[in-house]
Amino acid sequence: MDCIFCKIINGEIPSHKIYEDENVLAFLDITQGTKGHTLIIPKKHIKNVYELDEETIIDVFRVVPMIANALKKAFSPIGLNIINNNDQPHQSVFHFHLHLIPRYENDGMQLSTVDNFGKYDPKYFQDLINSIKEEL
Repeated sequence: MDCIFCKIINGEIPSHKIYEDENVLAFLDITQGTKGHTLIIPKKHIKNVYELDEETIIDVFRVVPMIANALKKAFSPIGLNIINNNDQPHQSVFHFHLHLIPRYENDGMQLSTVDNFGKYDPKYFQDLINSIKEEL
């Protein structure tokens, strides 16, 4: 397998490990989008959120508060973003991972969504609900 994260897990590529247990690995992102930018990954190779199983996501999210609190105590950020990209346009490593990105005043990070408040009527929302529920 040619997965960079699997190579990190197997010790074939060095990393800056923060935490490791039987199922999960947390390490510093080499890009350091902000000070302390950390990745949390399952050791089991899973491409993205669409392929996740319940046990694996429980293992991953069990670690999230611990790492988030360590980042908060270590660096006193004003906040924290948790990001997960799947497929296009932003997933660059096809092994499920969460970015924990501490936020600081004037850190240059720009994360936002389009504000469409007030543009849609109740029927639009009901149609969305129905479409989603049909797939559950």
